Amino acid sequence: MENNKIVLFEGSKIRRVMEKGEWWFVIEDIVRVLTETINPKDYFNKILRRDEELSKGYGQIVHTLWVLTSGGRQKMNCASTAGILRIIQSIPSPKAEPFKIWLAKVGYERLQETVDPERSINRARQNWQKLGRPEKWIQQRMMSQETRNKLTDYWKDHGVKEGNEFALLTNVIHQEWTGLTVGQHKKLKDLKTENLRDHMSEAELIFTALAEYSTREIANKDRAEGLPENVVAGKKGGNIAKKARLELEEKTGKKIVTGNNFKLALKDFGGNLKLSGSKNPKEEN
Repeated sequence: MENNKIVLFEGSKIRRVMEKGEWWFVIEDIVRVLTETINPKDYFNKILRRDEELSKGYGQIVHTLWVLTSGGRQKMNCASTAGILRIIQSIPSPKAEPFKIWLAKVGYERLQETVDPERSINRARQNWQKLGRPEKWIQQRMMSQETRNKLTDYWKDHGVKEGNEFALLTNVIHQEWTGLTVGQHKKLKDLKTENLRDHMSEAELIFTALAEYSTREIANKDRAEGLPENVVAGKKGGNIAKKARLELEEKTGKKIVTGNNFKLALKDFGGNLKLSGSKNPKEEN
């Protein structure tokens, strides 16, 4: 599983990060969901002033961790499941009980997935099916993720640091084959905090996988070590996918990299769901 994930409680986004095999949740998101306040940081500070025992245990409950945000990775105050349950005790909210049940379910799912990783794969497939993704797209998305995982495994074993260096290499590969940075591609698709790969077309996923597979093969052949050497491998791998993309676009007259996404727009008057960012709500491929 990725170290950073967004989960939903009653449609509200809650960011979390995996730290030493345990999920840590962003306190600001929890407070916002339970209280509907527009200033969760100020609200939480008031809670600490009011609850002396919670304030005393603050250092043990709250840890500052790196979390993915719309503006990049930032340090945010987080708490584990046990810590969040303690914080909830000090928040008067009708959502407290259903949130406790939700929190327990999230933790239980993680425990199951640790014992049986196939559960997380099946759950991802089920979630995409619920979102109406075609089976062909789901298969490609999962294959693309497997290719990605093998590449990041190589990086981990060859002197590349997780976090900023992973992000830099990902951007190098992506820009090489698409002509766009990851940020520019997300902007083209009108995405903010959403995962770019979850909004790629089947073709975009295929070429991303080709670029990352080529990068890993080249890095392995060249025995690339550390960031600089893997940057070189990334450019070479991305260039292979770029050449393939340009040739296919010339043959078909269709762009591979587009602004199409899977974001659900408002229902039209006929009650049909449309996809924003796309003239045609269905996949081009």
